[in-house]
Amino acid sequence: MSSMFGKPRASGERPLQSPLPECNLAILGCRGAGKSALTVKFLTKRFISEYDPNLEDTYSSEELVDQQPVLLKVMDTADQDGPGNCERYLCWASAFLVVYSIDDRRSFEGCQRYLEVLAVHARGCQRRCPVLLLGNKLDMEQYRQVPSAEGMSLASRFGCLFHEVSACQDFARVQHVFHEAVREVRRQAEWNPPARPLFISEEQPCLPVATPVALPTHHSLATCTFNTLSSVNYKEIPSVAQAKLVTVKSSRAQSKRKAPTLTLLKGFKIF
Repeated sequence: MSSMFGKPRASGERPLQSPLPECNLAILGCRGAGKSALTVKFLTKRFISEYDPNLEDTYSSEELVDQQPVLLKVMDTADQDGPGNCERYLCWASAFLVVYSIDDRRSFEGCQRYLEVLAVHARGCQRRCPVLLLGNKLDMEQYRQVPSAEGMSLASRFGCLFHEVSACQDFARVQHVFHEAVREVRRQAEWNPPARPLFISEEQPCLPVATPVALPTHHSLATCTFNTLSSVNYKEIPSVAQAKLVTVKSSRAQSKRKAPTLTLLKGFKIF
């Protein structure tokens, strides 16, 4: 089931043919770390302390991050005491937010297992998804069991960002973490741009001029003349969607020999 939060969109705000870019964010962590509280705080600016720990859902919100709109989809996972059935979000998410409670060392140790699973997944796939480590319940500072230095050390070990927030108190810092996940996804896309068009070269030398060739008359057909085409050495391959093979064959009536075949790629310039 999917839910939608946020302000209603005006009918003329965005053309239908230009959908928003999407960013899928999975919230991971042990039970009691505050994953649902963080999700609701970000989506509604409200804090709710009690949730069903077995409830898992995906929510959508249209956000404006650095003056660029994005459709942010957030999966609030419901793992009990550690990673389980990870396939449901490993292949779906474009970024991960791993959460622990600063007043619960057990939840911090569970984060390490999540980070290990994500590291193995990153080595086995061709894309790298950003990971953010988040210490929650900063309002429980007097009961802290996990120093900030340990959180920073664990984040550095796995190469991910580190933040500490309070879902109970500070909406601005919670929003910053979610928006930072979007920024990391954008940076990752910039580091891996799409492949540029390739270039090919022809081994055959180019003919400097077109050579007229006359075909003999056969079966009462008039004599015809055609020019032998020369081509350039380097040609740029057009995009895949525009490429099209075209085969041109001369008439069998023109010669008793096997008719020559000329294959062209649409988009090439032939001189």
